Amino acid sequence: MRFTDMDTEQLLARIEAKREDVVALTQDLIRIPTVNPPGDAYEACAHFLGERLARCGFEVEYIRADGAPGDSDAYPRTNVVARYQGSAYAGGDCVHFNSHIDVVEAGSGWTLDPFAGVAKDGKVYGRGACDMKGGLASSVIACEALIESGLPLRGALEISGTVDEESGGFSGVGYLAERGYFSKPRVQHVIIPEPLGVDRICLGHRGVYWAEVETKGRIAHGSMPFLGDSAIGHMSAFLHLLETQLQPRLAKRKTAEPVEPVGARVSTLNINSVHGGQVAQPYALDARGWPVGDLPAPLVAHSCRAVLDRRFIAEEKLEDVKREILDMLQELQRTRPGFDFNIQEIMSFVPTATPKDAPVVDAAARAIARVLGREPSYIASPGTYDQKHIVRSGLLRDVIAYGPGILDLAHQPDEYVGVQELVDSAKVMALAAWHLG
Repeated sequence: MRFTDMDTEQLLARIEAKREDVVALTQDLIRIPTVNPPGDAYEACAHFLGERLARCGFEVEYIRADGAPGDSDAYPRTNVVARYQGSAYAGGDCVHFNSHIDVVEAGSGWTLDPFAGVAKDGKVYGRGACDMKGGLASSVIACEALIESGLPLRGALEISGTVDEESGGFSGVGYLAERGYFSKPRVQHVIIPEPLGVDRICLGHRGVYWAEVETKGRIAHGSMPFLGDSAIGHMSAFLHLLETQLQPRLAKRKTAEPVEPVGARVSTLNINSVHGGQVAQPYALDARGWPVGDLPAPLVAHSCRAVLDRRFIAEEKLEDVKREILDMLQELQRTRPGFDFNIQEIMSFVPTATPKDAPVVDAAARAIARVLGREPSYIASPGTYDQKHIVRSGLLRDVIAYGPGILDLAHQPDEYVGVQELVDSAKVMALAAWHLG
């Protein structure tokens, strides 16, 4: 269904009039500290969102991911899915806006309270402002404006607030996708309001392989390390190979996909963490110069673990990515005395890419041109997001990420989203949903 020019102008004006509303909603969402881990306030945020959408005529469902990773009575993984069924015509498509409600920890370096939702100088500040409670707020305003406009809707609108995207999304979109919430015939088009820029359409993302490598040693007294075998020493040898051999090779592998930022158009490896020997302990001296607190015992480390975060490009195959790591470990096993290891896969996803001629891409592109007066750019994300579950488990390919905010601000201190971006993206989402529905 197409808008008349008057329909378009009236809808855009309606959203413009909701400027204060989209700011207030973003602030309210930020003030619910849904920090992951451990998964704080998920239920509170899901019900806050669901109750608002119910007042606008949505049918609301709360789905707890029973038995999924991280779910417990203390930290229930509660998702919310809301559906508004249009009544103008039969057989229209469903457009689903999916946002994750979890945020990472605030961390240090903030000049503002990270959970106060401060609005000033045309920006809303707070943890999750751009990643991605601002996008969630814009999608809500877009759908509310469409419904309030009285324009006929052929199909359905859905909005979901899902959990644990920051830790893989297995209890959120992954759980729902396995149960048909992101599959035809229920849903035909999905827009994920990640903070990738109001004039950019994100078609997909690089692949990811997370694994934990353990090197093994033999425990002994720390004053006689020659009687033991340090697992940390073995890990050091492995990390040295990664830094001097693998990472230079990865830097030469370039993708033809439009990954942003440009620095991510190569394969990358990040050592996410290293843990070896005794657990971390606080050390301090009292006024006499004596140590206080828990003190270390003299031991040679018999185990050391490192978590690898390998991001790979569309031109690579997952099995080759895994084999490359394993080959290096096996080479050390052959050449380094006493070297032994385990490797445990944590998760892996292949790259995704929605075709540029897909309906959701076309609808978003036309909406961006109408609202912003310029053609969009097409990008791919350096990191994975919940599109991976929709493609793999939901078998739905008509998926993009589009939303307000600057990706570089995500997970940073003083994270913010621009108010004009909130309003503009809501306009784009509303027009796109209309064209698709």
